[in-house]
Amino acid sequence: MKNTRFLENCLLLLGILFFTLITFSCNKSPLEKSKGRLEWNFAQTVGTRAVLALPDTDDFILEVTDAKGNSLYKGKYGDSPSSMTVDPGSYTLKVKSIEFSKPEFDAPQFGDEQVAVVNAGAVTNVKLNCTQQNSGLKLLFSADVPEKYSGGAVSLASSDGTLNYDYAEKRTAFFKPGSVSAVLKYGSSTVPLMTRNLEAAEMLTVSISCPSGGDENPGRSGADISISIDTSRIWGSEDLVIGEGDSGAGSSAATAYSVSQAKNHIGEKEVWVTGYIVGGDLSSKDDGISFEAPFESKTNIAIASRSSVKTKNSCLSVQLSKAKIREELNLVDNPSLLGKKICLKGNIVEAYFGICGIQSVSEYVIK
Repeated sequence: MKNTRFLENCLLLLGILFFTLITFSCNKSPLEKSKGRLEWNFAQTVGTRAVLALPDTDDFILEVTDAKGNSLYKGKYGDSPSSMTVDPGSYTLKVKSIEFSKPEFDAPQFGDEQVAVVNAGAVTNVKLNCTQQNSGLKLLFSADVPEKYSGGAVSLASSDGTLNYDYAEKRTAFFKPGSVSAVLKYGSSTVPLMTRNLEAAEMLTVSISCPSGGDENPGRSGADISISIDTSRIWGSEDLVIGEGDSGAGSSAATAYSVSQAKNHIGEKEVWVTGYIVGGDLSSKDDGISFEAPFESKTNIAIASRSSVKTKNSCLSVQLSKAKIREELNLVDNPSLLGKKICLKGNIVEAYFGICGIQSVSEYVIK
């Protein structure tokens, strides 16, 4: 009898323990499976701090937001948690070396923005590859400029603000990507010098001089996520002579407009533009361009200021309307042209497949 009761008690205890385990498992499992985890980390430390005025990576500004724009974290990267348990959905991670809202001297901004999708019960690692976000412009004045226009200075203006660039200035002026204009302020005169469309990471140096014996009045001229720092930047240079303007620019293959210059000459016809063939298969979608073979369309290509461009907005669209030119330049039949530098003669239009483009191409030269 005692043995029977003992056995019954043991079975009762086992039953209670089993029921408790089942209840705990049932309560815990849905909770674990309904969440996901978001992680991020640096791939490496900045290796170029000796030459670039970048803050320590722990001082980068990090912001994590959900799909509704609610901020889950904003502050120094070094103070951020190593991971977050979050609901399934999409999340945006932004990182930047400094705040940058208006033109400033010596203020390169590095950063990145990624959208990560977190699934229930899964871990998502985000890799942020930091590149330069703003543009730089440096002016070099020959000795004859301050002599001829003593007391003057150049004013650099964008839609976000203005910087005065004195003759003795040695620093680089930084702007958000877009149009930047330069004017010479001399006495009571304000004389336009140039307008350039700068792209992200573009670093342009402009040398300014005076023509020998020129006019005294220049106004007469016409899934794993980590952070790495990529300090490769576009460096370009131009010569600007006060009093000569852009005479002859775009009139031949030798004086062809660059891609950025072409964007400032919309409406001009039968002019030359030069760039690298970077893709084709254009469409009106924001990302409607193919940068790799095989290609399908014979009626268009895209050119850019450098062969490594992989974004549609950095390109010029090119319509191949004439049969002979279409036959010789389309990437379906001529895939080896990808990456080649080319000069094209045609009409610059404001929009072709959603971006500035070239139509009615009549001549071309492969460099």
